[in-house]
Amino acid sequence: MTIKVKLVKSVIGRPDKQRRILKGLGLRGMNSEVTVANTPEFRGMIKKVLHLVTVEESNG
Repeated sequence: MTIKVKLVKSVIGRPDKQRRILKGLGLRGMNSEVTVANTPEFRGMIKKVLHLVTVEESNG
């Protein structure tokens, strides 16, 4: 099981901690999209920046 994460809001004006979390997820700029494993570590990171991203579960 994997999770597809897409950055839909800008990181301009956001705290450095949120920027580092997005970088750790592999998201670079607006509308960038990554597929990550559905693990507690990634889910925790996504939860911290949920207001900036869209999340979709996928099988793959």
